[in-house]
Amino acid sequence: MLFAHDTEASLMAAAELVNTAHETPDALARPADVVAFVERWSYTGRVAGDQAEFDAVRAVRPRLKRLWHADRDEVVVETNAMLRETGALPQLVRHDTWDYHLHAISAEADLAVRILVETGMAMVDVVRMDELGRLRICAADDCDDVLIDLSKNRSRRFCDSGCGNRTNVAAYRARKAAR
Repeated sequence: MLFAHDTEASLMAAAELVNTAHETPDALARPADVVAFVERWSYTGRVAGDQAEFDAVRAVRPRLKRLWHADRDEVVVETNAMLRETGALPQLVRHDTWDYHLHAISAEADLAVRILVETGMAMVDVVRMDELGRLRICAADDCDDVLIDLSKNRSRRFCDSGCGNRTNVAAYRARKAAR
């Protein structure tokens, strides 16, 4: 494992959240989609499931996406801003099936704030370990999805939307046609 489990989970959740905006139709189209996202990624704390929370979570997506497109210094500035604006205060906690890990905001804070803080804390680890290169954009020409490469050999190039398979099939067909 490259990062702590909570760091990996936060990074993967952030990537999924960013990618919901790239889908047609938008994969975060109603408040129930936010609730499902929270359940999928085991976010702790309250979930209102209302329109205001839905709007706030959708508004976080562009800010998180910028982390994948920024250089190291820009990531540091954005991460520090996210943690400062939210009043993050890192503490070790243990709950559910998780052993001690970091939380930096109350479970009662708004969901969008908790997402920013957890992503910010994960980015702290990414920057400190000089692993920003593991935040990538899908290599498929027609895809803008973001991904986190957690492979040992840093070989992940494609998102989870089938782009790798589609690209390989297209390359195979092009080779076959050239014969």
